[in-house]
Amino acid sequence: GYHADKWKKMLIPYSSPTKAYFDTSDEDPFCMYDYLLDITTWNKSIRRGFIKVKVIDYAGNTVESQMNSEASTFQQYKRVKILTGFHQDIEKIAKISLTFSTKTLIGPPKKLRILQMKLKSLNNPKR
Repeated sequence: GYHADKWKKMLIPYSSPTKAYFDTSDEDPFCMYDYLLDITTWNKSIRRGFIKVKVIDYAGNTVESQMNSEASTFQQYKRVKILTGFHQDIEKIAKISLTFSTKTLIGPPKKLRILQMKLKSLNNPKR
């Protein structure tokens, strides 16, 4: 496991509230590799939904995050920080893909336009 005092230095400097859930996997070896997804959206209208992150390395290995259980609210030019976890660690990321879902079947599918995105490893902050 990881001691909470090691995460404190990463989470306190952010001026906006940051939610943190420190999880372990339900599969052996039970490790979860946590990342902070920091995105700024470009949509004119407010969007509310869920983000799933898929990461691919240069060898083609793929790992996908679990969809967050709580919806995030996305407003134009506002930064949103989402804690996301993976069952494997990808050291050299070649490609990142985001899937946005509102989890509703009513109405047309909604798009989320991303202006800026940063994915930072909390396990390896120098990456």
